[in-house]
Amino acid sequence: MCTAKRKIYKNSKNSFSEQEDLIAIEKRLKISLNGKEVLSLYCTPLMVKELVVGMFMSADVIKGKWCAEMISIEYGEDIIVDIPVEGEVSIEMAVITSGCMGGITFLSGSSLQKIDDPFYITAKTLKGLFKRFQNAAELHKLTGCLHNAGLSDGNGILCRAEDIGRHNAVDKAAGYAALRNIPFKGKLMLTSGRLSSEIVSKCAKWGIPMIASRTSPTSLALDIAEDAGLTTVGFLRGDRLNVYTHPWRIK
Repeated sequence: MCTAKRKIYKNSKNSFSEQEDLIAIEKRLKISLNGKEVLSLYCTPLMVKELVVGMFMSADVIKGKWCAEMISIEYGEDIIVDIPVEGEVSIEMAVITSGCMGGITFLSGSSLQKIDDPFYITAKTLKGLFKRFQNAAELHKLTGCLHNAGLSDGNGILCRAEDIGRHNAVDKAAGYAALRNIPFKGKLMLTSGRLSSEIVSKCAKWGIPMIASRTSPTSLALDIAEDAGLTTVGFLRGDRLNVYTHPWRIK
């Protein structure tokens, strides 16, 4: 369950009326490696395994082997996740991300490999895809407070995820693809949230050649995208869009 009914008092003009409204549920997610808690964050209690897989597959935290199928998840007041791992674990590079949700990501000092992917899309097709992507955001329509992310091959939307955190939504979409062996080559990430340096870095590390959002990128995000060979598209609204880096992928 991702929503709860709450009584509210709605004002219209000069009068109040008592109504029932749907509110997005927010849960604390506690993640342990071999039984030892390493971090906690807040999320929408949906696609939790996808969230954890997406988060850790872009991080240099686990130095040994780990299997997504062995992840245990317990739902209660908090969501408790444990990942059995082999080898060393390091969370020294954990940082609080830029954003109101105060998410967590892991930054590595290693340079990103240049994305060599001939993927391209027409501006008209991208606008149509993004419209379908936004129209499918059912939880956001119900509550008005969730971010939306999805992965596309340029023809359709292969997977989609919603969460109170924009980083979480992107991790969920990527984790969904990884768990189902959907390759990132020839794909584009769609997101409703701001294109921050952390989100662009994740897409670059996964090898996704393009990311598109209804909002804007930051300066550091564009520096990273330029170096990594990643196309960034922002302000994708209605019949307009801005291309910030590697515009040759937009025809």
